[in-house]
Amino acid sequence: MAFWKKAPCLQRSSKERFSLLLLDQGEYFFEQHLAYHICKETELSERNIYGSLKICSKSLIFEPDDITIPIFKIALRDCAKIEEVEEGEDGLLFASHTQRRISVLFNQVYLIKEQNIVAPYQIQRGENNFTFQLEGSRKVDDVVQTLHQLQRASRLDKLGDQTAMITAILQSRLARTSFDKNSFRNMSEISNMECEAEMVTPLVTNPGHVCITDKCLYFQPLNGYPKPVVFISLTDIRRIYKRRHMLMPMGLEVFCTENDLCSDIYLKFYNPKDRDGLYYYIAAYLENHLAEQTAENYMLQWQRGYISNYQYLLHLNNLADRSCNDLSQYPIFPWILADYTSPELDLTAAKTFRDLSKPVGALNKERLERLMMRYHEMPEPKFIYGSHYSSPGYVLFYLVRVAPEYMLCIQNGKFDYADRMFNSIAETWKNCLEGVTDFKELIPEFYGNDWSFLLNSMNLEMGKRQGGKLVDDIELPPWASDPEDFLQKNREALESQYVSDHLHEWIDLIFGCKQRGCEAVAAHNVFHPVTYEGEVDLNSIEEPDQKIAMLTQILEFGQTPKQLFTKPHPKRICTITRSVSRSSSQNMSMVESPVSITEELFEDLMEESKSFSWSNITKLKKENGHKIHKESITGITVTSNGSSVFTTSQDSTLKMFSTSQKSLQRSVSFSNMALSSCVLLPGDTTVMCSSWDNNVYFYSVAFGRRQDTLMGHDDAVSKIHWSNDRLCTASWDSTVKVWSCVPDNVCGTKRNDFEMLAELEHDAGVSTITVSSDGSLLVSGTKEGHMSIWDIPTATLLHQLPCHRGTMHDVAFSPDNRHVLSTGEDGCLKVVDVQTGMLLSSLPSGEEQRCFCWNGHTVLSGNDAGEILVWDLLGGRILERMPGHSDAVTCIWMNKPCNTMITGSADRQILFWKLL
Repeated sequence: MAFWKKAPCLQRSSKERFSLLLLDQGEYFFEQHLAYHICKETELSERNIYGSLKICSKSLIFEPDDITIPIFKIALRDCAKIEEVEEGEDGLLFASHTQRRISVLFNQVYLIKEQNIVAPYQIQRGENNFTFQLEGSRKVDDVVQTLHQLQRASRLDKLGDQTAMITAILQSRLARTSFDKNSFRNMSEISNMECEAEMVTPLVTNPGHVCITDKCLYFQPLNGYPKPVVFISLTDIRRIYKRRHMLMPMGLEVFCTENDLCSDIYLKFYNPKDRDGLYYYIAAYLENHLAEQTAENYMLQWQRGYISNYQYLLHLNNLADRSCNDLSQYPIFPWILADYTSPELDLTAAKTFRDLSKPVGALNKERLERLMMRYHEMPEPKFIYGSHYSSPGYVLFYLVRVAPEYMLCIQNGKFDYADRMFNSIAETWKNCLEGVTDFKELIPEFYGNDWSFLLNSMNLEMGKRQGGKLVDDIELPPWASDPEDFLQKNREALESQYVSDHLHEWIDLIFGCKQRGCEAVAAHNVFHPVTYEGEVDLNSIEEPDQKIAMLTQILEFGQTPKQLFTKPHPKRICTITRSVSRSSSQNMSMVESPVSITEELFEDLMEESKSFSWSNITKLKKENGHKIHKESITGITVTSNGSSVFTTSQDSTLKMFSTSQKSLQRSVSFSNMALSSCVLLPGDTTVMCSSWDNNVYFYSVAFGRRQDTLMGHDDAVSKIHWSNDRLCTASWDSTVKVWSCVPDNVCGTKRNDFEMLAELEHDAGVSTITVSSDGSLLVSGTKEGHMSIWDIPTATLLHQLPCHRGTMHDVAFSPDNRHVLSTGEDGCLKVVDVQTGMLLSSLPSGEEQRCFCWNGHTVLSGNDAGEILVWDLLGGRILERMPGHSDAVTCIWMNKPCNTMITGSADRQILFWKLL
């Protein structure tokens, strides 16, 4: 949803015409009162106009209920007298009843939205007097006293003094009030934090109180506008971002959707401590927030074609503090096309496209030469361009037809001159190439699906151009049949091969290494110093007027995004091959990382991987079950011919079950502590068992006795894995150890054959491990939910990422070793790319999954209810639920032909499953 549709300041009934956009820059709306505007019709009669009287920090606004009558806005600085009068003092001798009134004498009034039509404000000059009568019990003298105080502030000579006094009044009002806990949705909610903040919407802010409970985030406006309280359920929050607002680290933006450009609430705090405190409360609640992506992670996803050019640019804008709620830092998109005159658009020709290696100001060689001459003659600090490529004025230049009230707000109640408005795509592009001060880029709307900003659907009267032509709909290029077709072809151009090959060059200019310094000079990409982050320290400016002037200049002139890359951005390796259709709006929408897995990620599986593919896996049926342990089963391993099943349990025993005789053959106990996993070595001669007593035990199948013991750790051994004559052991002592041991084909492995090759340190106890099929990589998961990917030969940590909330239960490589799947205490299935260490997909199940097996596409997992779940990983859905155990499924074994499965459970039994 676009900001002009979502902005709270515009979410009001069709009859309500007032919005915060009627206020001046930096002005606050303090309070409102139901009132009558007393109009003198004759000396003996009067007319009462009912409405709402708004007390603002710089003005008095009256909004009549009758929409045919305009809104009156009187600047307090234009008031000659504001006083409380008795009935009769104002000349109305025959008023119907006795009541005190407010008399305002002024010399100028703005008339706004007469007949509820958005149009330039009308100014009525000359001395005049309005009288207002408040409804209800509100004391007139309190309102008059407030108006006098605000009027004194507005009449101070220096703007800095005005701002300081108004800020003091605001802070006093906030201090005298607090969040009303009667506004809680549920009275059992527990308040975790309260503070003061302002809700930010484009061009305006609204002060109030913030409260976060164990259930909701609340904002209560000081003025009760647009509603008494705004709330967001914590369960609905999907993304949060810290923001730089007004050049200071005070902002926090909250999104309840994964594909919306505009956030659900943007808050500006009065100190960073409050902002950070609220951020961490929400972050602690969010299940997937620990996997927050960096610019480098998004870059790798884009390089490999996991996300589109459009999505990548939106992610970069987001990370660079660009927000749809802050027009001074609105998302920036590039001009892509350079052909706006041809009858047909050829996306295979390079000449169709703009040179993405150059800023807009350098695309015209002659203009650049003139600018460089001025640059070389200029004293320090030098700049090439005197205006920016993104500013509030440029954003609203493009959006005036859908957000006219915003344009009137920044233009002091007027539209721009007709010939300077956004009238034609081709004319705008031409001016960006040739204009002396026009170097603007585009906005995301040019590559979206809402073409309303190209049409004058509101029938706005925006003036006549030279020649008498009215400003109306946007004139489109000849190759576009209508606005929908124009945006469709823009999207196709953005995702074209040419742009995919060159987009990194534009990213270097806007977000990367050519944004600043000598690289920027060489690329002719130097803007005024105040546009760059960190170049201006507002706290060091002591003169209030100078500080306000500097801040105003920066906010109105434009801000360069936060620099995300300091090295040249790499080229894209592959592109998304799917077409961009008119109806496929989701393909072009912003998606929250981690991205959903699509078939493109798996289409190059190795032949070996394809041989593991399961068919008709949902026809897996339970065959028989056997209760063979006294406690939860922790591990299953099976001989190569399938004749014997070995299981370990928390009852401290290793047991051997005969599949042919369907009976228990052996039971062995190594200590009085739980066994956690088991592995059968090649040749089926030796079973290894890990124990909570810190040891690994080797059991000789042929001799029926313990053959050896490896005292490997300082705490419980949680999992073992065997691969290529190497034993990997994981422990709660926060280490994984890699051992070299060569098994004896006759009697098992001897103690003196052990040699520790590597010790891999972790920050928490290790709960699970797995090793790639070639034995080169190891993945470990900890009790704190972190996943680590290790290179075994060099004992090097390749990637580490927070993956789950709570303990990781199980982890496994895909058959081709390209991806890793994990489960955890948070009930999610998560897929990680091995090469990049990026989280590719997160599938919430709503229930804890303790174990699984998978073929790279389909997942069989066991849940805490004892069911076997069949997952379609590509579709992100559960295909089948198969009831099995009476308690949590704790381990799964499946043979390579995929026709037999054995599961173990906390219900102490093993179940045999067959594929019908």
